[in-house]
Amino acid sequence: MLDRLTITAPAKVNLALSVGPPDAATQLHPICSWMVTVNLCDELELTRLDPGSLSRYAILWHDEALQRTEVDWSIRDDLAVRAHLALEQHVGRPLPLQAALRKRVAVGGGLGGGSSDAAAMLVGCRRLFALQDEVSDQDLRTIAAQLGSDVPFLIQGGSAIVEGFGDQIVPQEGLPDSHLVLVFTGAACPTGGIYARFDAGPEARLQPDKVRSAAAGSVPPFNDLAAPAMAHAPELAEAASKLEQLIECDVHVSGSGATLFMLCNGEVEAHAVAEAVTTKLNLPAIAVAPALRQILSETPTT
Repeated sequence: MLDRLTITAPAKVNLALSVGPPDAATQLHPICSWMVTVNLCDELELTRLDPGSLSRYAILWHDEALQRTEVDWSIRDDLAVRAHLALEQHVGRPLPLQAALRKRVAVGGGLGGGSSDAAAMLVGCRRLFALQDEVSDQDLRTIAAQLGSDVPFLIQGGSAIVEGFGDQIVPQEGLPDSHLVLVFTGAACPTGGIYARFDAGPEARLQPDKVRSAAAGSVPPFNDLAAPAMAHAPELAEAASKLEQLIECDVHVSGSGATLFMLCNGEVEAHAVAEAVTTKLNLPAIAVAPALRQILSETPTT
């Protein structure tokens, strides 16, 4: 058994996102999305405590975070904490730990930061407490689905076509050979407000074939929520327009916003674009590439 481990929680980017009309029974929107995790990661350090100890949690901004907002939510409402509590409920006993979450991924940016933190907690706790015989991969996915629609994909990460309400996941072979620039606009893009705009627009039609074509490289990235997000947050549209003028390339929205991204021809170009955006538009930007979750360190029990 381990005493301590540190695990990454990678952000995800929706390289293609199609959204259907809300389900009549649940009012949830079915999706089909090509999702990819990237090497912009939160870090979760877990330390196993003695039996009978009370778990304790800390949420901090990493020194490298480009955009920081106030951590103004209750600790018990944090998705990573809820994931720990859900895992305890599943195994039927306390799993006392100390968790220090250091965030790089912007809050409310459409990058799945909170969902990835929850997935990292589930994966990390299972490893820390050696629960492999009690908690199967399917168990993890079941618990994840109760926490949020992005969490089951982020249990495994990588590249996948995600459908339904996040419960249908078809991994894609390997990782795309892509380099991206993420731009943090700071726009207010609440998920509920964006979907309300989407529902008020033209009748929705789910297009899974178009998403698969995007994953195959035959159509460019697209996002059915981009227009509603820009209508809801004009500053997002303004930032996208400035980026298009500066870089002269297509600018895309990840998820329901507020992060914009651009595809680049290689790592060198991506870093150059990120620097230009930061210096000329005064917008935080970072070059990223597809990546998997990593265990950064482990300390065995002595």
